[in-house]
Amino acid sequence: MSQGDRVYERLREDIVEWRLPPGAPLGESDLAERLEVSRTPLRAAIQRLAHEGLVVVAHGRGASVADISLDNVVKLFQMREALESYAVRLCARQSPAAKGTFERLRVELEAAREELRSGQVSDEYRSYYRLIGGFDDAVDAGADNPYLLSALRDLRGHLHRLRRIARRRPDRMVTTADEHLAICRAICDGDEVLAAQAVAVHIHNSLRNILTALTEDVAGPALLGVLQQPPAAPSAAPPAGGHTPAHASDSPEPAERRTT
Repeated sequence: MSQGDRVYERLREDIVEWRLPPGAPLGESDLAERLEVSRTPLRAAIQRLAHEGLVVVAHGRGASVADISLDNVVKLFQMREALESYAVRLCARQSPAAKGTFERLRVELEAAREELRSGQVSDEYRSYYRLIGGFDDAVDAGADNPYLLSALRDLRGHLHRLRRIARRRPDRMVTTADEHLAICRAICDGDEVLAAQAVAVHIHNSLRNILTALTEDVAGPALLGVLQQPPAAPSAAPPAGGHTPAHASDSPEPAERRTT
């Protein structure tokens, strides 16, 4: 890994993990000294992060970590639905012999759900998030599309940053496990329409959870009216077989709703 890549990865991690919070200035002198690098790789890293939308570069004022707004959160989740719905469709089209990873993940997700239901979670959900990271990796590999993967990687930096403000209520986490399990089962069964529907429900629930956290904890209770109507869900990417993608707003509610 080159020095420029190392600087980029370090800054990206600091932003995603909120060590550099929204609005934090990215002074070149301070960062170059802290990271022990010259300004050339630092500037290149900042430009890459600006391209991803994690950094804002203002003429005459330098760079800063991008703020989080309600409007941008909704737009990120619209993009997320389009990308992830099509990714799981591609996974569901795999041959049964190629779905061994998802069969294993289904078993692990079932066990994780039972653990979450028991309330006996001692590691602040770190093991669960590692499992979900493995699920994301399996979807990336199963979709086998480098252009889709590149777009998803950029998007996930924002999603991981938002996860830090999402509510980790025990009931919410159980719902999340249910949602991921529904996606995984649909992929294993080769049902791409159901897989896309399950993703849409999961994303809709995740968006509502994050908007609730933002309005209650950041913006204040006066903006809770934003959540009285379900957020508009965008269309998923058009499938190859001519099926119309389902949305969280027009698909039947599953018996057990999932969360992110």
